[in-house]
Amino acid sequence: MEMTGHSKGAKVYRVSGPVVVVKDLDGRMYDVVLVGRNKLKGEIIEIDSDKTIVQVYEDTDLLRPDEPVYDTREPVSAELGPGLLTSIYDGIQRPLDVISLEGNFIKRGLEIPGLSRDKKWHFVPTRNVGDKVAAGDIIGYVDETKNFRHGIMVPPNVSGTITEIIEGEFTVEETVCVLDGKKNLQLMHRWPVKKRRPIKEKLWPEEILVTGQRVLDTLFPIAKGGTAAIPGPFGSGKTITQHQLAKWSNADVIVYVGCGERGNEMTSVLKEFPELIDPKTNSPLIERVVLIANTSNMPVAAREASVYTGITIAEYFRDMGYNVALMADSTSRWAEAMREISSRLEELPGEEGYPAYLGSRLADFYERAGYVETLSGKNGSVTIIGAVSPAGGDFSEPVTQNTLRVTKVFWALDSKLAHRRHFPSINWLKSYSLYQEQLTPLLERDFPGWTENKTKMMSILVRESELEEIVQLVGSDALPEDQKMIMEVARMIREYFLQQNAYHEVDTYCNLEKQHLMVKLILDFSEKAMSAIEIGKKVERIIDLPCRAMIGKIRYEKDYQEFTEKISEMIVKDFNSLLRGEED
Repeated sequence: MEMTGHSKGAKVYRVSGPVVVVKDLDGRMYDVVLVGRNKLKGEIIEIDSDKTIVQVYEDTDLLRPDEPVYDTREPVSAELGPGLLTSIYDGIQRPLDVISLEGNFIKRGLEIPGLSRDKKWHFVPTRNVGDKVAAGDIIGYVDETKNFRHGIMVPPNVSGTITEIIEGEFTVEETVCVLDGKKNLQLMHRWPVKKRRPIKEKLWPEEILVTGQRVLDTLFPIAKGGTAAIPGPFGSGKTITQHQLAKWSNADVIVYVGCGERGNEMTSVLKEFPELIDPKTNSPLIERVVLIANTSNMPVAAREASVYTGITIAEYFRDMGYNVALMADSTSRWAEAMREISSRLEELPGEEGYPAYLGSRLADFYERAGYVETLSGKNGSVTIIGAVSPAGGDFSEPVTQNTLRVTKVFWALDSKLAHRRHFPSINWLKSYSLYQEQLTPLLERDFPGWTENKTKMMSILVRESELEEIVQLVGSDALPEDQKMIMEVARMIREYFLQQNAYHEVDTYCNLEKQHLMVKLILDFSEKAMSAIEIGKKVERIIDLPCRAMIGKIRYEKDYQEFTEKISEMIVKDFNSLLRGEED
């Protein structure tokens, strides 16, 4: 990097944690600067006359006034090219597996490129000499893993006519294509992380992101290119839910950003993903994952960089035409970092001490999601799923409220459900999805009656919550038989359908067809049960029918189609016997 600032006498003036005041630095907003003798990486966030405010992405404990400061004259940027998948980075895209060779702690001022400069990739051109190419066009590909084809694109700010293009083995810095005889293209390019990558058009999201989690897909689905928030108190299952989404969602690429969470949570991701087999490719899941770990003991300021680095990498894969899911765990830690830096800058605080620009920063991040037509004419998407950690589960706090204003799906985690060992502990009465209308046509086409069945199931759950208030006052025995039956069917929905065992080989993932069949079975049982109640049959006799217990076993069956047919026949037989008075 070119360093110009120190030649003009730029010096550290004052150090306040991650915020450093520099005098006589002729820099620009958002330039990367190298601070002190150890050249700690930082970013200019404010300029006031002869003083420049820099947030430093590394530990500043030993930094002292009068140490030199260097300006690189470049913004914070991500390196984009082959080698991203299977990698784990810190907040400023330094590969942690390479850093670990230096010891268990990250050395101050360590400068390591995000992509390996030694590894060679086999580049296969798909365009020829004489072809005119524009920004975003794919000129060839590299097989990054056994099952993933990495498109090599013309950078967004470049265009021209191909005068030379070569097939062969190249490092990411070697020229593989020349435009107009003078513009050299490599396998990689750099892009500022705080600048959105350009697109042709933002499209209306119409395809569901299948997560394999029944409570999400059936009741509160998210579209590819959508945004979702998962707020919940400590221990309610935010991280395990995001792990499940990363493992099983039908996205092509997963970008997992551990933003300020505990190190053991990222360790579990590192251990599980290489061992977990991707159902689509039968290869390790890690082969389509990029991990960014900025854990709670890493520098506070780098939490912001980790979020923007993650979304930039996600946009890069989207521009190839892939569907990308980004998991941010958790944006509350990023907000807390903003609050700390804002207080060090002595800015006027907003609600609960958070900066006044909290809402706009969160909105800017989530608005980079979307289902789009890329510059090359392909369709791709970035879906953002952000965890929020409100203290004590108070959803009225600023981070949760500002997140809900810009996201269209709200998956509310409930500590009471978690304490009852009901997982995923999504509260079905508080959660919602604003993508229902867009997703209904495709779901109804593949599964006729999907919307009607979902509505019936939700009405039963709502009715149960109303009846629970009565039960608490007078007891369940005082309810009439039809209301007792509603309570029993609601319990079936909760225990057989909404609960899901993330550690069970079969139950950990449930496809849409199986979800549809399970709902139909429960509602079929409910309708026949209410008919039996009307002619005087007792609830106790109905819930003892063998078919009721068998409905709960379908979630553990691999061959669920055949099992469903057997249960359907069993329901008919059991109720016919009940109505004839032949039951035991």
